[in-house]
Amino acid sequence: MSLSLDATQLDRYSRHIIMDEVGPDGQKRLLGARVLVVGAGGLGSPVLQYLAAAGVGTLGVVDDDVVERSNLQRQIVHADADVGRPKVESAADFVADLNPDVAVETYETRLDKTNVAEIVPEYDVVVDASDNFPTRYLLNDFCRIHDIPIAHGAIYKFEGQMTTLTPEGPCYRCLFPEAPEPGTVPDCATTGVLGVLPGTVGCIQATEAVKLVLDAGEGLEGRLLFYDAMDLSFETVPYQRTPDCPVCGDDPIGTIEDVEYTEACAVGGD
Repeated sequence: MSLSLDATQLDRYSRHIIMDEVGPDGQKRLLGARVLVVGAGGLGSPVLQYLAAAGVGTLGVVDDDVVERSNLQRQIVHADADVGRPKVESAADFVADLNPDVAVETYETRLDKTNVAEIVPEYDVVVDASDNFPTRYLLNDFCRIHDIPIAHGAIYKFEGQMTTLTPEGPCYRCLFPEAPEPGTVPDCATTGVLGVLPGTVGCIQATEAVKLVLDAGEGLEGRLLFYDAMDLSFETVPYQRTPDCPVCGDDPIGTIEDVEYTEACAVGGD
């Protein structure tokens, strides 16, 4: 890469640069990378913190929410003084304070069919730190059609799950063909969530995103990683592409135009 590292960057990223798996070329690749983080809440916070610290040169942040005091128990890029501010603004300020090498592009909106084509293709990797099924399925479908990898994570009370969706591997619909019935999976506001849980899950998502940028190591493609904080256990469940998957199977859709991303998020459903 033509990008060169100055003396300050050589110092800042020295622990990366001395690693054979990263080195100066890998750090240049990180500085030239563009990663979109969808959600600036519990999962998005550690993702943004560690991707910024790693020197990912451009971070996009999508979120339409404002900071509430109840967020502060787990959403570590926001502070008490940020209550009432748009999350994308306080997240951008956090990143700027942490690493001036990183540019932040903010989108104070909910990602949906009307804007996904304008936002997502501008990035090399997407981190799905969203908290709802319509966004997860939208990201899966759009990114698979456009060959953009996703580091996915989700949390519930004391449990988390992570996987990585690449253009070559199975997609989210191979795991979960349709979303659960509305109301069957309560959110954090209803059931609560252990404050440190998204830190663990988000750090793994950030790790997968860095590995995707570096094209290094073995990722979670085709593997769903479960984490249980109560007994501090990890379990990996393999999964495969299903031939009848409407997004990555033998007869995949070529556009999301006719998919309704509400409730069941079904392809070809009513």
